[in-house]
Amino acid sequence: MNYDPRPELITAARQFYQQGWMMGTAGNLSAKLPDNSFWITASGKSKGKLTESDFVRVNLDGKVIELPDNNNRPSAETSIHQTIYQCFPNAHACYHVHSVEANLISRCVKGDNLVLPAIEMLKGLGIWEENPNVVMPTFKNHLDVPRIAQEIRDRFSRKPPDVPALLIIDHGVTVWADTTEQAANYLEIAEYLFRYLIAARQVE
Repeated sequence: MNYDPRPELITAARQFYQQGWMMGTAGNLSAKLPDNSFWITASGKSKGKLTESDFVRVNLDGKVIELPDNNNRPSAETSIHQTIYQCFPNAHACYHVHSVEANLISRCVKGDNLVLPAIEMLKGLGIWEENPNVVMPTFKNHLDVPRIAQEIRDRFSRKPPDVPALLIIDHGVTVWADTTEQAANYLEIAEYLFRYLIAARQVE
């Protein structure tokens, strides 16, 4: 297995840590390999100081198949990454962060979706319509993370989301993409949209 995405995940995690999106040990990043297993950040690791040993490789059923450090445990949100990769086979990276803006705007959600602003930046999430009516699906933040994963699976099996992103109330945003670079771009766009929505409420 020649491809190793961990250096890319380490670079992204350091960037997101510096932006205040992965403070403490919060958040998790993963990338899928050709055999459909994926590397995911281990639980309890500072995202600003990751090394290649701070990951766990699991298969799509959640079974651990490689531990660079025997003290590592998979991220608590591993089941969400599994669900994303199972629902979207073309996805090869899944990023989840905890920003202040994501949590603030999640408090303004009514129903099961966050209505996104019809602005130019939506193109960064693949929306190329004029005056688009686009929403980001939202989910309740259960202490039992596999319950969140199951609700994501159930909902997406009925209706695919408008954008490759979802928001967990009082928790954070998750994005997925074909590449690690694209996942980072999607994450930046999502966080921009959250900031925009917060600022828009202040000037209404």
